[in-house]
Parts: sequence; structure tokens; C-alpha cells
Amino acid sequence: MSRPVLIDTDPGCDDAVALLATLEHDALEVVELTTVHGNASVDDTTRNARAILEAVDRTDVPVARGADRPLLVDLDTSEEIHGEGGLRGDLPDPGPATEPGDVHAARRIVEQARAHDGDLALAAIGPLTNVALAHAMEPALPELLDDLLVMGGAAFTSGNVTPLAEANFHSDPHAARRVVRDCEPTIVGLDVTARAAVPPERIAGLTRDAPLGRALSEWLTYYDADRLERYGIDAAAIHDALVLAELIDDGVLETASYPMEVGTDGDLARGALVVDENGVTGDAATGEVAVEADYERYRELMSASLERVLERVGAELSG
Repeated sequence: MSRPVLIDTDPGCDDAVALLATLEHDALEVVELTTVHGNASVDDTTRNARAILEAVDRTDVPVARGADRPLLVDLDTSEEIHGEGGLRGDLPDPGPATEPGDVHAARRIVEQARAHDGDLALAAIGPLTNVALAHAMEPALPELLDDLLVMGGAAFTSGNVTPLAEANFHSDPHAARRVVRDCEPTIVGLDVTARAAVPPERIAGLTRDAPLGRALSEWLTYYDADRLERYGIDAAAIHDALVLAELIDDGVLETASYPMEVGTDGDLARGALVVDENGVTGDAATGEVAVEADYERYRELMSASLERVLERVGAELSG
């Protein structure tokens, strides 16, 4: 039996890879995509999510458009990393089959959580605005979910926007603070995602003779040379896919429980994930933090899923 999952996303190259792998895998039933500002405007991230669904013939998955700006801070997007409109590659514009419904994404998160009553996994791989709004609408949201996995934060390592903050938490620190404090999440941050790359030799083996294959190649290589050198890596980190890999194959991540808080004040503290590693506050744990990952399992899972979707779509196109 497939596990139901709702993905709150801001595609984004690494989001796009995560979506492809998840939509292809029988272990998960994607019940909805909700979109949020982040890597680009919410208009662009919604268009990107719809284009991905249509590219893999998954127009059965509904889309709900969400927050177009953070709760309290100004909107800041990342097209300089992910490309114009938030997504590299050349996918066709989406058609009417994936037109978003009229209900806001935060409301849809609540509705889907209620409908699945304890069985739904929520994978939040963009800024947490929609999730925070959903929790404000339904304070019992954590109890209604089977799991809440969040790609965000830098617990015991440096940030990628400031020395302390990761991009999703920095984008909407007030939303991140609410979710980390009140929603019992599993935080999958830069501590583990920075190493979640697909090696160049595996990328070289992917099929590129169709638009989706060419786009996927660009998504997997979206870091420029300066960024690769800065982080001392030879392939782009596919941050968001590690969250979905854990949902597909429980045990990819090793986690530990900690009291956590997110900073909201000032340039330096904004979006910083503060983890009470030594228990100095005496506070109870607020959630789990991913501290290690089985990267070989992750890469095998990603490679197999991506090859399957390219083969399936290629066969459909040629047929």
C-alpha cells in the first residue's frame, strides 16, 4: 500500500528532481502539490510544478497555489541560482489539465490532513509559510499528520545564505520559527543535504534525447563552478530529494531529538536554527534533526527512480 504524501514545494531545480523521483515511485502516493514563494515568485513556482506534472503525465495530481510572500519579511527569490523563472531547462508551458484550484494551499494542507486522519506525510521543501498558515488554521495539524519532514535549517554546520542560515528558513524565518516550535517536525538541513549530490558519472549516464532528459541534466548540475568551488564539492547538492528519499525508504536518515528554535531578529540571527545540543535550557525536545544519511542508498534510489521516469516518458513519447 502506498504512503500518502503532500509536497509543499517551490520548484527550483532540486525540488524538480525530488518531484520526479517521488512521482515515479510506487511507495508513495502524491495526493497534492502545494506551491509557495521561494526559489522564484509563487506564480513561477506554481507554473514550474504544473509543467513538471505534465512532463511526466501526472495530471491526476492536483495543485494548490499558496503564499506569495513571507509572513513578515520582504520577498527574496533565488533565480540567480535556479535560473530565470526559478527552473532551468526548457519544459513546455502547462495547459489547463493542471490549473490550480481556488482553495489556498494552506487550506488544502489542512483539508488533506483531516481527510487522511493520521496517515498523511507532509514534505515541506520550500519556505514554511504555507505550513505555518495551515497550523494557524488548524492547531491540531501535528496530530493529524503521520509525519512532517522539513528541508531547511543548518543545525551544526554553516548556512548557505548567511553564516548561520539556510535559504528556506532565511526566506521566512517567522514561519520557520512557528513550525519548528509547535509542529514537531523532522528537520533535514544542510548538515546532511549539502552532501546529497548525484555523482557526475551517474549524471553522465542519464538519457538526454528528450526535453525532460535535457531538463533533468540541467537540474542536476544547477550549481555553477564558483559555487562548487565554494563548497568544495564536484556536483550540485540536490537538497530536497533527500527528504523524499527518507519517505520512500525509511532509514536513509539518522535523526536525533533536540530542543530547537529559529532566530527572527536582525541580519545575522534571521533564519538561524538554534539546537540545544547539550540540554542547557532544560527544555523538552521540539522535534528531530537529521544528523547523518546513507548516501549510497540515497543515490541508488534517486538514480533508479530518475532512470525509470525517463524510460517511461520516452516510451510514451515514442509510442
